[in-house]
Amino acid sequence: MTEDLPRLKEPYSTRGQQREADMLGVYLFLASEIMLFGGLFAVIFVAHYLHPEEFIAASKKMHVAIGAANTMILLTSSALVAIAVKAARAGQTRPVSLCLALAAVLGAAFLGLKAYEYWSEYQEGLLPLPGARTDFTSPGEHLFMNIYLIATSLHALHLTIGIVVLSLFAWLIHSRRVKLPAGATATETAATYWHLVDIIWIFLFPVLYLAR
Repeated sequence: MTEDLPRLKEPYSTRGQQREADMLGVYLFLASEIMLFGGLFAVIFVAHYLHPEEFIAASKKMHVAIGAANTMILLTSSALVAIAVKAARAGQTRPVSLCLALAAVLGAAFLGLKAYEYWSEYQEGLLPLPGARTDFTSPGEHLFMNIYLIATSLHALHLTIGIVVLSLFAWLIHSRRVKLPAGATATETAATYWHLVDIIWIFLFPVLYLAR
């Protein structure tokens, strides 16, 4: 039973203290991420306040069905990650690796749909890329699309990192290089990051796609 417990490292005197320190590091990292996206949301709200009609007009051109589908995909992946954490605490190796792998696949599906959406917007002259043909009806709409591209591409970058992390942990746990329940804290760390990425999208979706 002792072998199933996480190895106690210096300078901690108890495993509970060691776990609290590990999670504190994770929370500090997530706090920095929240500050980053918090600033981005502040920019969105201020720009919306200054250009309300242009923002609403631009938001109506978004592909709401794709955004809604991606929201459902991420919510499903979050449920799988939550199941993985519960199974990790119970020492169930196979369900953990399977749920983490499926969540990573859903993350990849999100990115695939997002790439298709970008391509559609590029064809419609909505994506403000260097050298691309654009067909904006006002400076406010151009500003909205700039913010949209920055926010969603930044989120996609974080999601890509999350996919790599989940895939890595799925493999490590499946190959028993990380043993459970000793490695449950590592699974919780990956899950916490994934939930943060999901929550950011849940806020991005209404402010970008449903601004009315």
